[in-house]
Amino acid sequence: MTQFSLPSLPYAYEALEPVISADIMRIHHQKHHQAYVTNLNAALEKAAHAEKAGDLETLISLQPAIRFNGGGHINHALFWENLAPKDQGGGALPSGALLQAIEKTFGSLDAFIEKFNNKTGAIQGSGWGWLCLSKEGQPSLTIQTCANQDPLFATTAHVPLLGIDVWEHAYYLQYKNARVEYLKNIWKVINWRTVAQRYEQAVSAEKLTAK
Repeated sequence: MTQFSLPSLPYAYEALEPVISADIMRIHHQKHHQAYVTNLNAALEKAAHAEKAGDLETLISLQPAIRFNGGGHINHALFWENLAPKDQGGGALPSGALLQAIEKTFGSLDAFIEKFNNKTGAIQGSGWGWLCLSKEGQPSLTIQTCANQDPLFATTAHVPLLGIDVWEHAYYLQYKNARVEYLKNIWKVINWRTVAQRYEQAVSAEKLTAK
């Protein structure tokens, strides 16, 4: 049975300061993400035993835990890669095909960020905001939101490119209830390089599928 593990961060916990504090990063990574991984592995182990025993009721009852904790693991693994300190490219503006697609879809990078922040900031309770590639019809960029830890790809025909966590544990220790300020500042440490790589891979995959 596959055992999932907590991925290491490609930067120090304090590397994103002052945008995101070291305390937030340490708790977010070591406590919250680790809990998703631990609970996912436990649920999968129970599911494996239930499957071997032919216990369908238990298998069905475990699906919410697998979805929630599995989504938490997937979402956070992508989130850490979306961030970078300034000396590693964090906050550097996107360019190339990704920027062209953003400008074509939203008018400008600033217009995209404003629309993204407005839509993500309006999430009631906990969830995620996503820039993604829609696979419905002609591939195109779109902004989507998901509640709790729902993984984007599980319910929609979208490929996640950039995700921002708006659970309170992602910002409350530093920003208190000012989610708007957190969303405003996080763009200073967004790693557009990884977003561009995901975009190019997704577009290439769609072109291959269309052939």
